[in-house]
Amino acid sequence: MRPGTAFLASSCLLTACSGTVSDDATSGDASTDRTAVAPIASPSERNAFFGDLHVHTRNSYDAFAFGTRADPDAAYEFAKGNAIAHPAGFELQLDRPLDFQMVADHANYLGMLPAMTDPDSPAYDHPVAETVRAAETVAERQGIFAAMQPYVRFMSDADPSIREHLNMDVVRSAWSETIAAANRHNVPGTFTAFIGYEYTSAGSGGVYANLHRNVVFRGNRGPDAPFSRLDSFNPEDLWSKMDEWRAAGMDALAIPHNMNGSGGRMFEREYFEGGAIDDDYTARRARNEPIAEMTQAKGTSETHPALSPNDEWADFEIMPYRVSTQILSEPPGSYMRDGLRRGLEIEEGGVANPYKLGFIGSSDTHVAAGIFSEENYTGPSGLQQADGVRRGSVPVASGGDAPTIDDGSGRAYGTTSAITNGGSGLAGVWAEENTRESLFDAMRRKETFATSGSRIRVRFFGGVGIEGLDVDDASLVSQAYERGVPMGGDLLPTGETAPSFVVWATRDPLAAPLQRVQVVKGWVEEGATQEMVYDVACSDGLTVDAETHRCPDNGASVDLDTCAISNGVGAAELKTIWSDPDFDPSARAFYYLRVLENPTCRWSTWDALRAGVEPRLDVAATIQERAWSSPIWYTP
Repeated sequence: MRPGTAFLASSCLLTACSGTVSDDATSGDASTDRTAVAPIASPSERNAFFGDLHVHTRNSYDAFAFGTRADPDAAYEFAKGNAIAHPAGFELQLDRPLDFQMVADHANYLGMLPAMTDPDSPAYDHPVAETVRAAETVAERQGIFAAMQPYVRFMSDADPSIREHLNMDVVRSAWSETIAAANRHNVPGTFTAFIGYEYTSAGSGGVYANLHRNVVFRGNRGPDAPFSRLDSFNPEDLWSKMDEWRAAGMDALAIPHNMNGSGGRMFEREYFEGGAIDDDYTARRARNEPIAEMTQAKGTSETHPALSPNDEWADFEIMPYRVSTQILSEPPGSYMRDGLRRGLEIEEGGVANPYKLGFIGSSDTHVAAGIFSEENYTGPSGLQQADGVRRGSVPVASGGDAPTIDDGSGRAYGTTSAITNGGSGLAGVWAEENTRESLFDAMRRKETFATSGSRIRVRFFGGVGIEGLDVDDASLVSQAYERGVPMGGDLLPTGETAPSFVVWATRDPLAAPLQRVQVVKGWVEEGATQEMVYDVACSDGLTVDAETHRCPDNGASVDLDTCAISNGVGAAELKTIWSDPDFDPSARAFYYLRVLENPTCRWSTWDALRAGVEPRLDVAATIQERAWSSPIWYTP
């Protein structure tokens, strides 16, 4: 059980703390492609910083409809540890501040709904404005979404009478507010506030497919207006626009998210408008999208039981639907591990790998505040999920007319898909200092990791020569940088020698202890990709079984009547040197870490406990919070 109120300053576990700040920390914009970045300090002085790059405020039309009135300033105050109000009136506050954050409001119709409530705004007379101003109940707020559909969903197909009601002066004003707030709250060396927004392509052909990206700018300025779905549904057009911005001195990167809801389209083998992808596609995507959001409130996109039937942990926080619908999303092409495997297959076919992506997590909160604790979970969607009944974790009262679902016990629950939402996630970045430039450059080189909410720290290095390192040596990190590559990198030539890996994780001191660390491997065999999960470090003095590659159960348990967890079980730190026992020097491969905590109560169980009812039977009562390193790739 993690405390909900104590603050803990971010420490520099696993490495030394640098503490230096560059002279140009607030003004540097890249004028060229920064794929190769000169480090500010020795790589061994890089620190782990935690943040959220996916926060919505009142300027996002859906957040406003959910009742959110907090502006970007409030969102940054929250990230720095201050309390703000939930739309339902109660307070939200982190157990400790974040190191960095980005307000990422939807570019389409940015700021238009708040403007509809301002009599002095040109948006006050918008055809939907009266509906927006009158909505008070949850049902009436649902009416806002229905009324807004022609304006925010399919503008590319809209007639001029629809288009003319998008007031770009309002959009540009809200975008200027976003930039100004980020610059006000950015304190180099202490707290980083990134400038950015969300691009929300929904695919094409009228079949909703989540192809959303968050766009992050490196410096202290952005374009006059964000490029949105109203400009193009094609993410490749976004990349072209980003190349233009980069040439004009505004370096940016895009972060795909909710691959799980993409209907198989996030990791396609073809261009958006058809035709096999080629090296030009790969170069453009790699230049603009080096990392992806592995986990967030609307599900975790690592893998799916249908894709990884031999992975016992593949069913973690699955949100099975296309985003904003209850249409099932096709697993192939919609999950990160499958995308990594496809990348190997595409490269095997003679085209450069388009899916060499690093990992982060973020919240996708729509209340200006990401809550990363299962115990204090309130849902990402404001008034729509303000209590357990609306979240689907507490039975509805009998006698209502709304449709319900039986969990197998005779109890009726609302049919909301909110029950599949979760308390994820956080972005972890290994950088020399807490500045925009240093964090951005780390994201560019993919020295990043994702967590489901806990502040687990993960380090991962690979290379030949690493097998002789001592994990207890104080110079382990500096030697690992010298002899190998960190997460996000490509292994140096190995010849016939199997690569070895430094595997290192430390627990979040406010969360459950660690249970195990795993290496997930994918490789090409006879033209097709395979995968394997290896346990490589066990808690409690246990050792990995050589045949099953699994740690024995450490006996950690959860009391579902109180949500208390086992005492004296699990580890504060797990580290080892691991060599691939099945290495094939002729086979392309990737490797990444997955770190698992001991089990704890899922948020839905906490809701049931507070309501005095049994946990819902058709939903997992416990989860194992986790972290994932970015991959390391091997190419023959």
